[in-house]
Amino acid sequence: MTTQTRNTQTVLVTSASGKTGRRVAERLAARGVTVRAGSRTGATRFDWEDRATWGPALRGADAAYVAYYPDLAAPGAVGAMEAFGRLAAEHGVRRITLLSGRGEPAALAAEEALRAAAAGSGDGQGAELTLVRASFFAQNFSEGLLAEGVAEGAVVFPAGDTAEPFVDADDLADVVVETLTADGHAGLVHEATGPRPLGFAEVAAEIARASGRPVVYEPVSEAAYAELLTGFGLPAGEAAWLSALFATLLDGHNSSATDGVKRVLGREPRSFAAFAAEAWGGEARGGEGAGVSPG
Repeated sequence: MTTQTRNTQTVLVTSASGKTGRRVAERLAARGVTVRAGSRTGATRFDWEDRATWGPALRGADAAYVAYYPDLAAPGAVGAMEAFGRLAAEHGVRRITLLSGRGEPAALAAEEALRAAAAGSGDGQGAELTLVRASFFAQNFSEGLLAEGVAEGAVVFPAGDTAEPFVDADDLADVVVETLTADGHAGLVHEATGPRPLGFAEVAAEIARASGRPVVYEPVSEAAYAELLTGFGLPAGEAAWLSALFATLLDGHNSSATDGVKRVLGREPRSFAAFAAEAWGGEARGGEGAGVSPG
């Protein structure tokens, strides 16, 4: 765990309306940091698809949290990271924390592009970069792409019987804030995971237990999942890419847990069971009075 040595004056939070950006912005503000919450429609306009918004958002910022949409493995991410890093250095940003995917080979080139560009001309005036590589978010089941299926009683996903050490987005946000406000993280890579790996069937069981209603896991193939996504209105190319990304990340190579959260924060990460109890526990309590079967 590092010791906080100073308050960064102004931090740009990109994708500040997103799952991690919102949490990071809230925590920074609570520490007395001036936050520029960058989003497409907010007071600080920031749109990854409109580079004209990047410079004004960066101007006067001391640090930045970079959460690239849709993903660092996506086509165009390398160019975007290079351009953003160059602008950040030009505007005097001195500290950047980049959210990346754990065990995501296609993201490595984007990470390096940001690192090299943010370093500036090599005169020591560039930005220092910290990488936070996260496992699959626990919140994907409550406020992300799987939430609708969970509400209907089924987790449909192309993960087979692979286990994943799901990380709580609140823990991840705490790690990010520490890297932005405390010294000692420059150049480091922190892998943020939950305390232990769980299979998707175990996740469904934990949600069912917490909510008091049946939730099951339905494994599907990569192709079937892509077809499912197109049925929800996603363009075929994007659906195929996203399905392939999930299948790659959940092929077993990310199944082990790390001590990254504990090393940064000095405490253990929250378990999926604790997350589920908070996210769905109210449903179970309400269900008892309404005669809802726990399944």
